[in-house]
Amino acid sequence: MHTRKIGSFEVSAIGLGCMNMSMGYGVADDKESDRLLRECLDYGYTFLDTAAMYGDGHNETIIGKALKHRRNDYTLATKCGIYKNDTGVTAMNGRPESIRKECEGSLRRLQTDVIDLYYLHRVDPNVPVEDSIGTMSELLNEGKVRTLGLSEVSTETLRRAHAVHPITALQSEYSLWSRTPERKILAECKTLGIAFVPFSPLARAFLTGKCGDVTSVSEDNLRATIARPRFEPDAFAHNVKRLQPYGEIAKEAGCTMAQLALAWLLARGDKDMIPIPGTKHIEYMKENAGACEVELSDDVVQRLDELINEETIIGRRYTDKLMAAADSEKD
Repeated sequence: MHTRKIGSFEVSAIGLGCMNMSMGYGVADDKESDRLLRECLDYGYTFLDTAAMYGDGHNETIIGKALKHRRNDYTLATKCGIYKNDTGVTAMNGRPESIRKECEGSLRRLQTDVIDLYYLHRVDPNVPVEDSIGTMSELLNEGKVRTLGLSEVSTETLRRAHAVHPITALQSEYSLWSRTPERKILAECKTLGIAFVPFSPLARAFLTGKCGDVTSVSEDNLRATIARPRFEPDAFAHNVKRLQPYGEIAKEAGCTMAQLALAWLLARGDKDMIPIPGTKHIEYMKENAGACEVELSDDVVQRLDELINEETIIGRRYTDKLMAAADSEKD
């Protein structure tokens, strides 16, 4: 797999999103996850993405257990700032004392003495981003983290944070059907020299052609919760019609539908865009890696742009409650 740059780190052009091994898309098998994590390094992945809130620490724990003996073989990213409160509700906490506590917990679970890329998972609306980033920069100076990142923020918030301490990477949802970053934030990242890390690059499996609407998944599946609008039966029935011509383009390009979605993202970044598709299946991990070998012409990229975008898809990317609170939508 060819490589790209995140600050001073040279990482695989496609990273591995690890969340699915702990939450979001049904039950995963820890033994299979352990095998997947070990094999992904041998398959060329050198950029792993996790977070303290994925499975309430479970995700970091399985990574630490599986890969502590190969810590120098990959760049490790994790996140702070989201947790489950005493009632089990997911909440944001960007207070300095909370960030410090979370960092210590992550280091312990990951069985490492340093985190390569430490993200603020979401900005706490009750805490100035300057305070959160200020504390994270202290952790960097103490040698506990190496670089800082942000997730799902607006251009204004990115600038404010970057003024406190240089931001190395910005993570946000970006795919053919989620184009919010194209408004302003991609250009701002270019200006500031910040790598862009798209999560959900396969549109929560929609772009693989292998998922159904909300009636086909459990009630706690993300397609039935935060991402529900586009998977409602009526919306999905409209959206899925895009997949037939999309699949034909994939055949023309000699790749799978998942690989086409990732190749589209790779074609849009000048060595500074590193998508992180998530999976709990070894065969999908290997399939996704193959996207690095797919080269798309400008004509194909344009056809994809016109076929699947936020104008041709029905449904918002998140539920109304989340959309109202999303800092990244303010652009």
